[in-house]
Amino acid sequence: MSTDTLDTPTTADDPTQGAAPLVQRLVSQHGARWVGRGQLEAFLAEPGDRVLFFHGDPVRFPEVVDVAVVLPELQRAVNDGRPGGRFQVGVVPRADEDALAARFDVQRWPSLLFLRDGRYVTVVAGMLDWTDYVARVREALALPTTRTPGVGIRVARADAPADAGGCH
Repeated sequence: MSTDTLDTPTTADDPTQGAAPLVQRLVSQHGARWVGRGQLEAFLAEPGDRVLFFHGDPVRFPEVVDVAVVLPELQRAVNDGRPGGRFQVGVVPRADEDALAARFDVQRWPSLLFLRDGRYVTVVAGMLDWTDYVARVREALALPTTRTPGVGIRVARADAPADAGGCH
């Protein structure tokens, strides 16, 4: 998938469309912002730790509401004395979730995708018990950046010539 596709404005004019009210509240009351295909590159260009919240359909994935409620609490719990918190939150509009999920290999909803300085760190999926959640978020913030899993891997076919450009 080319980045040109990801940089085009989303077809949905309203990023709140399909989002649960508590997900919308992350933006309206808790300092998060909508990050769709049109805003992704700017979001990635910002320094520091960032989290993209992939929430999905709240009817199909009821945990979405729970994650939306605890996400600001997680920010406070791992604040480490930083003004504005240890990480900033972007909420992915429903219309852009599939495209962005494919780019970052997010496979489950709800998920928190951790990024640092625009690079992939890890994904924390689903709703967890509070102590486990705080521990996983702290762990994610301590991990180094890495290559996005499953993205950019080329595998040579078994019947391809040795110089066909597969893995080496």
